[in-house]
Amino acid sequence: MAMSVTRVDPRWLAAPSPGADHDRNALTERLRAVRKHTEVLARPLSPEDQTVQSMPDVSPTKWHRAHTTWFFETFLLASQPGYRMFDPSYGFLFNSYYEALGPRHARMQRGQLSRPGIEEIGAYRRHVDEGMDTFLDRLSAPLVELGLQHEQQHQELLLMDIKHVLSVNPLRPAYLPGEPRMGLVARPTPTRWVDNDGGLFEIGHAGGAFAFDNESPRHSVHLEPFSIAEGPVTCGRWLEFIDDGGYQRPELWLSDGWAAVQGSDWGSPLYWFEEGGAWQVFTLRGPRPVDPSETLCHVSYYEADAYARWAGARLPTEAEWEVGAAGSVGAIDAAPESTGLRLHPGSAPGGHRFTLGEVWEWTSSAYLPYPRFRPARGAVGEYNGKFMVNQHVLRGGSCITPPGHARITYRNFFPPPARWAFSGLRLARDR
Repeated sequence: MAMSVTRVDPRWLAAPSPGADHDRNALTERLRAVRKHTEVLARPLSPEDQTVQSMPDVSPTKWHRAHTTWFFETFLLASQPGYRMFDPSYGFLFNSYYEALGPRHARMQRGQLSRPGIEEIGAYRRHVDEGMDTFLDRLSAPLVELGLQHEQQHQELLLMDIKHVLSVNPLRPAYLPGEPRMGLVARPTPTRWVDNDGGLFEIGHAGGAFAFDNESPRHSVHLEPFSIAEGPVTCGRWLEFIDDGGYQRPELWLSDGWAAVQGSDWGSPLYWFEEGGAWQVFTLRGPRPVDPSETLCHVSYYEADAYARWAGARLPTEAEWEVGAAGSVGAIDAAPESTGLRLHPGSAPGGHRFTLGEVWEWTSSAYLPYPRFRPARGAVGEYNGKFMVNQHVLRGGSCITPPGHARITYRNFFPPPARWAFSGLRLARDR
């Protein structure tokens, strides 16, 4: 899906450094731009669209709009003398997982909330926006920045979730009309490899600009010699996997993955379907034929791992991925035609190009804390650390990641069966 940010100055979508003195005018403009962009994303959706929850992992659009607002109200405004809470009951409805802040409505029941409706949610957002304008000079700039980054995460989730909501409708309605492209890049199908001699490297965030706590501390890793693909796997390569019986061959699959294939009747990536003897794919702009040259999207860790084994390769570790990306990628910038980012390839010593920003890429690494990691004190410390179990790390950003939000050190994470994220893979192999 490609969607222009026509009403938002992209300069305000780049994160300032939390360690520096913030320009309050710039922070105000950035706050307004990010908050407005959420409403731009929700605008094509009806009240009914915004209320549906199509599976437990999906949240309704209006819940995303309210939860991101609750974050600012709870962590920043509630402690300010003179601020009036919009509705105290919203703390129960729109808290996501912060145990320190008390009980909350069950995640899998968010779609049962017909009220408050989208008009009330809109009024809630306006009320909190006015409060942020009023009290911004008193607020912690780094905490405001965390709230903005949190909202950008939910902007991507909003699009992920509404795609799933619309996909279960037999009419297969489009989120947006127009040319039915998802925003992914067509590329030649041959895999080109970048060799790395291994050795001692540093990975993790080095400080300065914003980063989530799970990206730190920066630390040393030793890597054996490896090779990594320049770009992610394409749909054409995946069609070869399907045609070779990839979903019917248990020797390719981890035990849990094979159980998922059998239990969920997987035979293709999520949103693919056969019609008239040809593969089609449902996108945010409606259904269309699968393009073999386009980057593959919407596969689980289990599928990515099975494909890599079929291809005679493996998934990279997150350290290999970061070292490979850092050795070839130049500036981070927003593509003018997309809500997503593009990491412009630079010239590495070997002259290779490491293409990023199309799909989140599964790595073989479990989502675990870096050495010396310590979560922050208080409820904010629940943001990342407590999820470091039963998840795998994805790297790179996707075509629906907001501009300026992702970076080389960004550690996204999902459980292995997850398929509704904009997730794909690139290959690695031992040298």
